[in-house]
Amino acid sequence: MFKLLVPCRVVNTLFEINFAELRQRGMQGIVFDLDNTIIPWSSPDICPEMLQWLKDLPAQDFRLCLVSNNGKERVKKIAFQCGVPFVAQARKPLRRGFRQAARVMGLSPDVVAVVGDQLFTDVLGGNRLGMFTIWVKPLTTQEFIGTKITRQFEKLAVRLLKATGRL
Repeated sequence: MFKLLVPCRVVNTLFEINFAELRQRGMQGIVFDLDNTIIPWSSPDICPEMLQWLKDLPAQDFRLCLVSNNGKERVKKIAFQCGVPFVAQARKPLRRGFRQAARVMGLSPDVVAVVGDQLFTDVLGGNRLGMFTIWVKPLTTQEFIGTKITRQFEKLAVRLLKATGRL
């Protein structure tokens, strides 16, 4: 179980992601979590800097998709601003949402990277399908109450992973 919680990479911000490394590893698509990964939790819009950064990624030969446990209308609004497809109500860490994202991008899961701020949803879900997982620090500490509870388990998991040398 702990093996599935270990991300392939850990970054402080999205801007630290090494796209040359992703290309070198054969990655062709990137799945992004929404809340606290590309926008602050409950924010209705994406900041201009992040929006431009996302819009520049297809020029680097990456297909993109947003995958979120949020409802369709919220995810659709952000995805429309970014000009990317999306999977809402993904029920992460279940594989269904990640498979659907790979299918939407026309790719197999083994050439897709997953970027998200939560070990128990984004990293676990991506690792279950053999995707390249990137764990990023959350943008804010404001979160859904369920996520706040999960973060406590995440802190424990991080301590155990560090103690065993896996993180």
